[in-house]
Amino acid sequence: MKKFKTIIIDDERLARVELRNLLAKFDEIEIIDEAKNGEEGIAKIKELQPDLIFLDISMPGMTGFEMIKKLDEIPHVIFVTAFDEFALKAFEVNAMDYLLKPIEDDRLDQAIQKLKIEDDFESTTEIIAQNEHLLTIEDRIFIKDGEKTFFPKLSEVRLFESDGNYIKIHFGKNRPLILRSLNSFEQKLDSKSFFRVNRKFIVNLDFVVDVENWFNGGLRLELSTGEKVEVSRRQAIRFKEKFGV
Repeated sequence: MKKFKTIIIDDERLARVELRNLLAKFDEIEIIDEAKNGEEGIAKIKELQPDLIFLDISMPGMTGFEMIKKLDEIPHVIFVTAFDEFALKAFEVNAMDYLLKPIEDDRLDQAIQKLKIEDDFESTTEIIAQNEHLLTIEDRIFIKDGEKTFFPKLSEVRLFESDGNYIKIHFGKNRPLILRSLNSFEQKLDSKSFFRVNRKFIVNLDFVVDVENWFNGGLRLELSTGEKVEVSRRQAIRFKEKFGV
């Protein structure tokens, strides 16, 4: 079982003691140190390289958010605070979770389970990247969008849509975002199952139920969901050559 080296960062000593006691029942959590403010927290993170920090937000001298911005490498972060107005901002900085004081056992347990799941998927993703492995229709992808997480099979994903610096993943009624360019993600997809129809979309070919000629030599694909996606003129030539349309 993997142990997560953990640092508790909170300006209140009693809060640190209480959290340490609550974490005692989790064999996977190894508390290696504590810090009473942001400056001390930064120093100990750089020295000890923890896997996880429990971080108070409202601390004198430097808030938890300000501390995070000063780190070159950020471990998993679970914010702990008495104030709920910081929740949205916590997830904007990609925090693992956000716990309100006093911490409830069930919420802490959920946070630890989320930590283990995401760490497993990150490790898998890293291995895939290192091996230059093409993602097949049966592979799953891990998506964290704010406080929500998803783990769909690629066979469930009908569209990948470019949205600025993000990709919007269309499956079922869900549209979560991942921070990645469509070009880089396209290189990971098996071309037998996925086709780049234009600058904005990659289509799962299993969802295509109809192909029709469109303006200026292009094509238009109809998906089983009723959605219609245009194929650019250049990509229409490739599509016709590939599938004999």
